Amino acid sequence: MSKKLWFCCLACFCAATIFNLSARAAEDEAPKYKTKEIMKAAFKGPLIKKVAAGDASDEEKKKLYGMLVALGKNKPPKGEADSWDKLNAALVKAGKAVVDGDAKGGAMLRKAANCKACHSKHKP
Repeated sequence: MSKKLWFCCLACFCAATIFNLSARAAEDEAPKYKTKEIMKAAFKGPLIKKVAAGDASDEEKKKLYGMLVALGKNKPPKGEADSWDKLNAALVKAGKAVVDGDAKGGAMLRKAANCKACHSKHKP
């Protein structure tokens, strides 16, 4: 009887551990920001313009980059996912260039942050 109880406890512990790890992995994959939050803070607010102009602090650059990565993880409100992925990949690449200190990063970001290109295909 003692061995059966020990085995059951061990099985419960293993199951709980696996469940906890899978829950954490799902949290890591979930976007940190929702699309509306990103639009309000980065695109309608001054953040993307400030970063593209080269007037932003390193912290602001990293914040924008994190928002751009999260935007790419969100699902498009409408339109094709391939188009959404392509547009967001350009934004993420430009954001990474800015964070890395690339001299062309600001110009890349201005070009990639073309509101009409994305809104005409994906804004509901």
